[in-house]
Amino acid sequence: MLYQSTRGQAPKVTADAALKAGAPTDGGLYLPDALPELDLASLKATSGLADLGGVMLAPFFAGSPLEGQAPAICADAFNFPAPLVQPDPGDDGLQVLELFHGPTGAFKDFGARFLFRCFSALGQGSDTPITVLVATSGDTGGAVGCAAEGLPGTRAVILFPKGRISAFQEHQLCCWEPPVEALRVEGDFDTCQALVKAAFADKALSAEHALTSANSISIGRLLPQMVYWARASLDVFARTGKKPGLVIPTGNLGNALAALLARELGLPIGPVVLATNANATLADWHASGQYEARPSIATIANAMDVGAPSNFERLAGLAEARVEAVERVDDDAIRARMKQVFEQTGYVACPHTATALEAHARLSDGAKAERPWIAGATAHPAKFADVVEPVIGQAVALPPGLADVLDRKVRVRDIPGTAAALAAALETRVTA
Repeated sequence: MLYQSTRGQAPKVTADAALKAGAPTDGGLYLPDALPELDLASLKATSGLADLGGVMLAPFFAGSPLEGQAPAICADAFNFPAPLVQPDPGDDGLQVLELFHGPTGAFKDFGARFLFRCFSALGQGSDTPITVLVATSGDTGGAVGCAAEGLPGTRAVILFPKGRISAFQEHQLCCWEPPVEALRVEGDFDTCQALVKAAFADKALSAEHALTSANSISIGRLLPQMVYWARASLDVFARTGKKPGLVIPTGNLGNALAALLARELGLPIGPVVLATNANATLADWHASGQYEARPSIATIANAMDVGAPSNFERLAGLAEARVEAVERVDDDAIRARMKQVFEQTGYVACPHTATALEAHARLSDGAKAERPWIAGATAHPAKFADVVEPVIGQAVALPPGLADVLDRKVRVRDIPGTAAALAAALETRVTA
């Protein structure tokens, strides 16, 4: 299989080259030049995430040094569950897909662990070091840091916006040992994302540091994210005979795009509804058909504070992909939904998960009755205790894996939100 740029001005490459490059030389994003035809019967015969991933992702590695390695990579990367739970015992039409049972308590663990295991499978070593450059609005950086810690031949540099993430998130971004480094940027997430794009566009800088990406601009993030949507939809379809609808909290569109790609591959997925916070870019695009990037605004669902979602370029490049609805959920509605769900069912949702629950609540009665629905739960609520606890009126305990993070030493550097400042930071490698 070959991967091509959404802008069509860069050479087509195999999977290994796309993973190492992160983004094409023309500034676009990689997509398969043609989606493979999957045998749905073979997918249905699998059990668990790793088994499905090994079968489903194998064609995407064809023709590259990674060919035949999908089963082993998935077995190692997907070593934690993604359970479907029913928050309301009286409503069997809605299930929540909990994607936060990995080591850093967020759905980004799937993509980060998969990507770094691909690097390892490619024989990435000290003689061919690469720099994984990642912008984060909260959860991606923690997952990348955890996946990269101690990995030889790879440097992970995490950019995050100063004052725009929770205290726990910041600690989790800055607690990893070399080769992981954290840069606290003056600006918002879009500033961080723009710095990463500018670094890739600077051919000399990119070559000097062998830059690659672990953001959802990397095709290595999208491929594994397809697997959990596929697993959940296959399981629900097998039980009900109906294609479930998906309600997906989204900011940069990576998680949503993965679901849309899975549907294009023939998985039994019904309508896809996107839930955003108060940032209006996607809701306005869906309502008007016109895409207009804008500065992001800060919300309590901060991992989705994106005004210029990078993956929109991929969405626009998929002729058959369609989003059935986009629901914009402001902070007041997020708090109200968290409170109502907790009081009625005892289920504790993080602010991002609450956007999906609110979007589902806004569906018409007919849409709810027509099919089962799956809402994505993207992060453990304890990561946002400062928001969640005042709403539900009780403490949210950190699971053991996350609690251990607080005992780690923090290492971070502050930089202005300029390309020159990032280039200077990349020149100075922190080793302890």
